Amino acid sequence: MSGSLNPSSLTRLLGKWNVGASPAYRELADVVRLLILDGRLPLDVALPSERSLAATLGISRTTVTAAYALLREQGFLSSGQGSRSRSCIPSHGPAHPGGNDGGLRLSGAPGLAVPDGILDLAYASLPASGEVVHRAFAAALTELPALLPGFGYDALGVGPLREAIAARYTAAGVPTTAGQILVTSGAQHALNIVLRTLAGRSGKVLVEHPSYPNALDAIRAAGCRPVTVAMPAAHGGGAHTEHARAGGQAGWDLEAMESALLQQRPSMAYVVPDFHNPTGRLMPDAQRRRLVAAAVASGTVLVADETLRELNLDGASSTPMAAFGPAVVSLGSLSKSHWAGLRTGWIRASEPLIQRFAAARTTLDLGGPVVEQLAAAHLVNDLAEPLPARLAALRGNRDCLLDLIRGHLPDWEPERPVGGLSVWCRLPAPVSTALAVLAPDFGIRLAAGPRFGVGGAFEYYLRLPFTLPPEQLESAVLALRAAQDRLDRSPQLRRNLPAQPAAAIA
Repeated sequence: MSGSLNPSSLTRLLGKWNVGASPAYRELADVVRLLILDGRLPLDVALPSERSLAATLGISRTTVTAAYALLREQGFLSSGQGSRSRSCIPSHGPAHPGGNDGGLRLSGAPGLAVPDGILDLAYASLPASGEVVHRAFAAALTELPALLPGFGYDALGVGPLREAIAARYTAAGVPTTAGQILVTSGAQHALNIVLRTLAGRSGKVLVEHPSYPNALDAIRAAGCRPVTVAMPAAHGGGAHTEHARAGGQAGWDLEAMESALLQQRPSMAYVVPDFHNPTGRLMPDAQRRRLVAAAVASGTVLVADETLRELNLDGASSTPMAAFGPAVVSLGSLSKSHWAGLRTGWIRASEPLIQRFAAARTTLDLGGPVVEQLAAAHLVNDLAEPLPARLAALRGNRDCLLDLIRGHLPDWEPERPVGGLSVWCRLPAPVSTALAVLAPDFGIRLAAGPRFGVGGAFEYYLRLPFTLPPEQLESAVLALRAAQDRLDRSPQLRRNLPAQPAAAIA
């Protein structure tokens, strides 16, 4: 959309913006920035001139000039020579005070840099399991000469890796052959291949709500229509109940999922049953069995994202989804257990489906890098080596984060995860986007709750990874406390949304 906004219209949108909690130019910039992120101020709209807005607001032109300059510096306004400033979203790392290179990645948007000195709470990822990864690549280099006479293209993936992945499934109770494995460049690549093959444009895809943001982005980018099914609230309502402290699980609303499958008849369903992102829940086997049966009855292909399955913090027991029916498609990856930089993922499915996925894959690329796959084969075969130490550290980080939230943000209600990398928090007010907007000013970066939903849901929620060490988690929570205090002093930054009932997650 393009057009222009007159001073009176912008003034109405701003509301009571100047409450004296910080310098006037910063308060004005904060509210305009929030209006852009909220969608209340459309993109590519020309804002009023500095002189006309200053006159309408009854403030000095210097204040408006400084506010516009700050918004341009942060990447929320663009203007050409002699033209009025236009609203926009940062796309190439807008400048940000305190960072050497000025890169600010907008709450969860992909592909932008994070400035030095900013604690990143938008990504839930770990650094590499250093020595283990290095050793795997050293071994891969000794095996590479045997493959050099070949062309190097393999849409299915190199044999040693496919055999190693198949053996892992077989050991977990799901008999699998190498012919049932397709190696991909990460789980996101795998999902795009599956979407292209099974859903097609305008196809329906059932998803949990909330769900993994990059999966929602992929579904939308494929032209598919997400069919959302809300996940129930955590039993007991939050962090201050004994059940929540003990890791009580609300599970999934299977009746709602069965109803959606049978009534909507989506072509595929995408679920994260193993330490769900963002809630950290583990789907019980009884629910897995019911969900597979409902998918078969509706003619829906069930796609289970298992990228977090190895991050089992509390030793909970579960069976891979594919054990409950042959029509299940499983997605896996080494990104969470070892390192995202490996860019190694896979699809497990029936051999006929794998052949269809391989045919679709060749329209995207002709195969993955060989050395990385050889190294990944060693990592899959020795998967247990780095995990005990990583899981012990993550358990400590999780418990530290929950204690910090209870101590510094007592009105927040975190759900204790049994696995995965993050805590899903209910906030006392619908201010998730506002916190994400303010967060860089306090040295942190957040993914706002609406990134995990459809249609602007989850303003009452925030995902907080516990991938940082305890001392950095403490700094991050203190920064959140300071940002919350600023919001409490600046009611004009809050979204005016109706209250959600405490018993519902979506």
